[in-house]
Amino acid sequence: MNSIDKITNLSYNSTINLQGKLISLQNPLIMGILNLTTDSFFDGGKYVNNIEKALSRTKEMIDQGADIIDIGACSTRPNAILVSQEEELKQLIPVVREIRKEFPDIIISIDTVWSKVALTTIQEGANIINDISGGQFDSELFKILPSLKAPYVLSHTPTTPDKMQKNTNYENIFLDISNYFSEKINQLHKLGVYDIILDLGFGFGKTIEQNYFLLNHLEDFKTFGLPILTGISRKTMIYKPLCLSAQEALNGTTFLHAFALMNNSNILRVHDVKEAKQCVELYKLIENNK
Repeated sequence: MNSIDKITNLSYNSTINLQGKLISLQNPLIMGILNLTTDSFFDGGKYVNNIEKALSRTKEMIDQGADIIDIGACSTRPNAILVSQEEELKQLIPVVREIRKEFPDIIISIDTVWSKVALTTIQEGANIINDISGGQFDSELFKILPSLKAPYVLSHTPTTPDKMQKNTNYENIFLDISNYFSEKINQLHKLGVYDIILDLGFGFGKTIEQNYFLLNHLEDFKTFGLPILTGISRKTMIYKPLCLSAQEALNGTTFLHAFALMNNSNILRVHDVKEAKQCVELYKLIENNK
């Protein structure tokens, strides 16, 4: 039996459990990006070492309709070099504390690959761990997840960011990624971790053509019975074919967000919350009036 066949009978999860509070996924959620790094491909440096600006940006995203704030202090764009756990924590902890104080009801996600960062930020009031590595970069991460009692975003990436674009050869990209998810999910289940969200890892070890193939087959990954997060905002797969820059890629991003929603994506990870929220509202009108 192929490993993917073992879990095709799972029912789709319509909620995530945030430390005992169930959050519905019947309507798509918006995850707004807050970058605390100088090395982001789009907005690097804007909010580094400036809590006031980070809080202002968080408020702006919440006012525009963000359901989740995803905070990261280490760039994971292709060719980036991972920073240490200590450097991440230095940037993250003051911001997480202040956001939790100022916005007690907002869901906070932490974009990290490190176990110590995951543990410390959850203790400081974060709710979700968003790991682009699938537990590959820190062998301790999966081990601590059960104690965190936090939803875990399981992403596909073939290797570290500095090497990932040299690893774009797949025998069958759909089956290869499906088997990757199957193995990781089974591993997590054995540890007692069940609140899992899948991220196909657009742009991480994939060519532009492979990204679009996966976007076309997004709904097929529902065989895992898990929510799907889509992170395509202003990425190379959008602006490079159009001969644009990331700063000019909002229109293309919005178009692909609509496509992702039509293919049953549950969470959109975005730079532009207002436009993504409008996209979700129109999508809901379409769905409610079929």
